[in-house]
Amino acid sequence: MFSKDLGIDLGTMYTRLADSIQVLLEEPTIVSIDVDDQKMVAAGLEARDMFGKVPDNIEVARPLRNGVIADYEITETLLAYLLQRVSGSMRIFRPRVMISVPYGVTSVERRAVYEAVMEAGSREAFLIQQPLAAAIGIDLPINSPSGNMIISLGGGCTEAAVIAMYGIVVADTLRAGGTDLDEAIVTYVRRKYGVVIGQATAEQLKIRIGAAVPQDTENSMEVQGQDQVTGLPRPVTLTTGEIVEALQEPLKQIVETGRRVLEKTPPELVSDIIDRGVALCGGGALLRGIDKLLTKSLGIPAYLVDNPLTCVVQGTAKGFSMLNVIRRNLPKV
Repeated sequence: MFSKDLGIDLGTMYTRLADSIQVLLEEPTIVSIDVDDQKMVAAGLEARDMFGKVPDNIEVARPLRNGVIADYEITETLLAYLLQRVSGSMRIFRPRVMISVPYGVTSVERRAVYEAVMEAGSREAFLIQQPLAAAIGIDLPINSPSGNMIISLGGGCTEAAVIAMYGIVVADTLRAGGTDLDEAIVTYVRRKYGVVIGQATAEQLKIRIGAAVPQDTENSMEVQGQDQVTGLPRPVTLTTGEIVEALQEPLKQIVETGRRVLEKTPPELVSDIIDRGVALCGGGALLRGIDKLLTKSLGIPAYLVDNPLTCVVQGTAKGFSMLNVIRRNLPKV
C-alpha cells in the first residue's frame, strides 16, 4: 500500500528512474571511489565532473560496460544511492523494481543485475528486456499479433527487435553503441591530424556537428587536443563531413544488426513492419540523419520516436500495470 513501484533503465552511460507518472531521476552511470577506504565519494553528475581531474587515491569508474555489469559492488552502491534519493528511507516500505537488461544477456549477467538491485534495497525485482520496455514506453501496439520493429541505439549496446503479443519474436544485440562512435572519432582525429583528444571532446563533436549521412550545410568546430609528437596542446578544426567519414565503420555494424533481424523475421511480420516503419530510440537515435541512413539501408521507413531518451525507463515503470500479461515473457533469474 505504501510501497512504490519504480522502473529503472540501467544504461552504460545514464541510469534513469521513473514511477508510473514521471521520470524521477536521470544521472550518468558513473561513480568516484576512495581507493584506500573503498567508499563512494560521489555518483552521477558530480562524479562525471571529476573524470580525469582527481588525485591517485580517487578512482572514477563506469560500473557497466556494453550494457552489462562490469563491477558488481560499484553498481550495487550506485543503485542503493539512487533508490535512496527517490524513495527516502526504505527500511519500512521498500519499493518493487522493474529494471531493464539488454536482450540476450547470459544467465550470470541477469543474476548480477537482479542481485544488485535487491541488495540495493528493493522488496521485489523483475527484469525486462530493453526493446520490450522501449516498445511499452512509446505505446507501440504490442498486444496484437502484428509485428512492431524497434532499434534501440544505446551508449554501450545496440538492439534491434521485432515484437508481437507482448513478447520479442526476433532480436539481436550488438555490444557496441554511442561510446564506440566516440572512439571512432578519437581514432580518426589521431590518424588524420596526429592529435589526441578525449572521449568527452569526441562526444561533443558528435553531438554538435556530427551526422550519419552527408548534410546540406557543413558545420565546423574547433577542439583542443594533445600533439602526438610534441605532447603540447594543439587546436584542430573538424567539419561535419569529417565526422560522417569517421563514423562510417561503427554505423555499418549498426545497420547490419537491423538487417540480420529482418532476415530472421517471418514474412507475415515483415509486411506489418513495412506498413508501420522502424521505431528508433536511445541517445544514438539523436544523431542527425541516422533515420535516413537506416531507411535507405533497410528499405523500410525509420523514424525517431517522441521520447527517445526516456522511453525505456517509462516502459519499465508502465510494465507493472501489465505485469499479468508480460510476466511470461520476462527473463527468468
